[in-house]
Formats: sequence, C-alpha cells, structure tokens
Amino acid sequence: MPKQAPYGRLPALNALRAFAVAGRHANLRAAAEELFVTPSALSHQIRGLEKQLGVQLFIRSQKGLQLSKHGRLLHPQVDGAFSQMVDALSEISPEEQRDTLTVSMLSTFAMRWFIPRLYRFQRSHPDIEVRISTSIELVDFDRDDMDCAIRSGQGEWPGTHALRLLEERFSPVCSPSLITANKPLNEPADLVHHTLLHSKMRPHDWQTWLAAEGLPDFKVSHELEFETRNFAIAAAIRGLGVAIIDPLLVQEELKDDRLIQPFSHSLPASSAYYLVWSAKREEPAKLAAFRTWLLEEVARST
Repeated sequence: MPKQAPYGRLPALNALRAFAVAGRHANLRAAAEELFVTPSALSHQIRGLEKQLGVQLFIRSQKGLQLSKHGRLLHPQVDGAFSQMVDALSEISPEEQRDTLTVSMLSTFAMRWFIPRLYRFQRSHPDIEVRISTSIELVDFDRDDMDCAIRSGQGEWPGTHALRLLEERFSPVCSPSLITANKPLNEPADLVHHTLLHSKMRPHDWQTWLAAEGLPDFKVSHELEFETRNFAIAAAIRGLGVAIIDPLLVQEELKDDRLIQPFSHSLPASSAYYLVWSAKREEPAKLAAFRTWLLEEVARST
C-alpha cells in the first residue's frame, strides 16, 4: 500500500497562488494582470478555492476585494509559502547565470510606481536580480555600491548621465467620503475647512499649488505632516484630510475611487524623475536592459 503524503490533500497550486496575489493587491484587475489571466478567470479560481475550503476568503464590493476573517488567517501563510519557494528556487540557480543590478530610489516612488511594475522586468530578464535601496541621499557612484539611481530633480548631477523618465506634477487628492454638504470642495478656497496632508520631504507643495490657484496668502486651518508621501497617501485614503501628491503615484487608487481629485487639473512641478548612472564607468549590459525596460514602462503609464 503506498505511503500517504504527509501534507494531506492540498488545493490546486494555481488556486492558492490566485488567492495569494489577489490578497496582496486587494484588487482583482491588478492581480489578474500580474498572473496574466483575465479577471473573470481569476475570480473563478478564487471561488473554486472557497468552495473547496467551505469558507469565504474575500468580501467583495464595488471598491475591490477585502480579506474576510478566514482570508486574513490564511493569506500570510499561503503568501509566505510562495515567497519561500521563490527564495529556495533562486538559491539553487547557477550563480554564474545570475547578475545583480543595484538601484537606489525614494521609498514612495519605489512602493507606488516601481515595485508594482517590477515583475515585468523579472519576466523579461530572469537572469538579472534587482536589488532596491531606498534613500533620500544622492548617490556617490565613486563610493556607493550602486549601478544606478532614480531621483527627482533637474537632471543635473556632476559626473553622471541622467535620462528623464517622468514629469512630476502635483494635485490635491482625498477620499470621496471626505466631501460632505458641510465641507464641500467645489473650489480651492474650500480647503480652509479641511486638514491638509503633506510630507516633510515636500514642505512647499501646498503653498506652490495654492499660489498657482490665486491663493498666495491662504491660511491653513489644520495640517498633518508625515515622514514620507506614502504616509500622506495612506492618511488621505483613510479620510484624514486632503493630500498634495503626484497623481502618477496614486493611479490605482484613483481608478478604484479610493481617492479622487476634487479639482480637475494638476500643476507641473519644477522637477522630474530621472534615471541616473555614473559617467565614469563603462555601462554594463544589465543597465542597458534596465534602461530600455524603464522607458517601456514610462510609455505604459503616460
């Protein structure tokens, strides 16, 4: 008699992976894009898993997916198991076939624009391992062990090549629930009734935007300052106030109506995002591949 497997009867791995990715994105469309399936196919896999387990894993609404009580219990285990498998498989890959590209960038840009797109680079270049370092400091390529950086600025850093990627803009964004009959946002002057959210790294964005709207002497009634723009975005999603942010960094939230732009226009910033690398070193093939991919992603998002 054959020996019984010690793991019991597991659901199909595809269904478990669908659950893990959907739970991570909390958005069916984004999860389907990562898995290269249609949203309806992904939904079918998840419903099949729920039927097999006999529990509801997600609470579905017009705003997206939310893990249920059972889903919250199961998701860290399943997602962690897939991460461990990926790590184990990478460890047994022949070392000489893997190349490492080290990239420095701002944490908010990394979390909100770069990382959600990184899987496409990994799919196209499985032999290149990207290592991300987040920092607000300029990279010294003579001293730091970095291949390149993505920075916000004017594109003028001595001793470097700088390729312009994305224009920076900023615009007020907030949760739809923040706007009420008593606290409307019909015109910029209405902001006096709201809490303004901003980051320590960008202290003048509100002042610049308000001045461009003809309100240079605007007096802020309430404000909250955060360490990074990512924290300000999270606060805006939860209805704590109105954030001033680059709409590029909240594309998914704007699509899903978790955030809205109460005013129809955004203001161009004086800076832009650049890919920066040393002008003193010979350019490796991995950096050329990374630059080409970045330009493709820029074309996708603009």
